[in-house]
Amino acid sequence: MITPLTRISNKLGRNVVTNFVRNHSNGGIPGENLPFDIHNRYKLTLYFILYAGSGLSAPYLITRHQLLKK
Repeated sequence: MITPLTRISNKLGRNVVTNFVRNHSNGGIPGENLPFDIHNRYKLTLYFILYAGSGLSAPYLITRHQLLKK
């Protein structure tokens, strides 16, 4: 059994989501909502290498630093 408060809440939530989608949609253009540019292949590759490389190399650099400490 659905109470009147539940019905009002569902309708309000549905309206909020519908308005958000209508006002913030860019027409389904791939990559439009990403924080980086995907149109330059070489720049994207360089950014990925720097991002992934920094995360994968951090433990090794930290270990090296600790081993070289006097």
